[in-house]
Amino acid sequence: MADTKTPPEAAAGHAVPVPSGPVKQPRKQTRATAGSARMAALLVSPTLLVLTIVVLYPTLMALNESLYGAKGLDPETGFISATEPFVGLRNYADIFGEAGERFWNAFWNTTFFTVVTVALETLVGVAMALIMHKAFRGRGLVRAGILIPWAVPTAISGLLWRWIFNSDGIANALIGHQILWTTEGFHAKVAVIVAEVWKTAPFIGLLVLAGLQVIPKEVYEAARMDGASPPRQFWHITLPLVKPALLVAMLFRCMDALRMFDLPYILVGAQKRSVETLSMLAQNEASNVRFGPASAYSVLLFLYVFLVALAFVRLLGADLIGDVGGHTRRRKNRRILASRRTEVTA
Repeated sequence: MADTKTPPEAAAGHAVPVPSGPVKQPRKQTRATAGSARMAALLVSPTLLVLTIVVLYPTLMALNESLYGAKGLDPETGFISATEPFVGLRNYADIFGEAGERFWNAFWNTTFFTVVTVALETLVGVAMALIMHKAFRGRGLVRAGILIPWAVPTAISGLLWRWIFNSDGIANALIGHQILWTTEGFHAKVAVIVAEVWKTAPFIGLLVLAGLQVIPKEVYEAARMDGASPPRQFWHITLPLVKPALLVAMLFRCMDALRMFDLPYILVGAQKRSVETLSMLAQNEASNVRFGPASAYSVLLFLYVFLVALAFVRLLGADLIGDVGGHTRRRKNRRILASRRTEVTA
């Protein structure tokens, strides 16, 4: 047997002090970490390049274009100027000044559509996911039928719902009243909301279904043995475990709804005050060859989407990430203390 020496303090039953200084990491581990970081940067670089081309460069170009005005008459020649005049921040000042009423109307329409559609899509999507997750005969046919609306292009969906909401369409036949859905008024907002929820609720349902399929069945069996009812199982088991997938789906839908353009444009029409969004407003300015104001609207919309996404992640995702990190650090610290005590005892 190997000759082991026991410290006198340990033999006497006294506590042996544990060194509290920083533990030096070997150089090999440092080199491995640096190599992993370089490999990670190399793998991510194509994605960063694509994002730079399709996101960063257009954003900078729109910001630069928003500082120029529309081409006007040259006082010296009497012809239209060949270049756009530099106006600085005047386009932004006009948005909050002369064109402020139209801007704020589009802003509140965009916010209203986002809040209402995402809330309804979340409720309908979760219900769809629960239905698709159940094992029953014909489940594949039901899943295909639920996912078909999401697969239909938005332009085609807008045309289909325009026929449904026509004056002599199916919607008026079902309710028994003659309503002009595609004209000005709150009913136009209702038409856009119904069509948008029908179109994109399956997207949330698909992501929630992916989260449901990774929940172990043993969790529900244990809950049933403890006497938990189905509503309590959903509230205390299903909902917390699918929360990450649900939050990701809601974040994507919020960012998409804030950029809503094609559905209200095709379903109701352009320059309709009831449904005009920020994207429609920017497109209307660009179609009238006012690229400076159009770029200013686009920059403001980009900032709005960015702030909403940042607030969404901070408010709904920070606690979850922080808790996971805190538990991980605590477990790591306990393992380090346990290994040190084992080394001293040995």
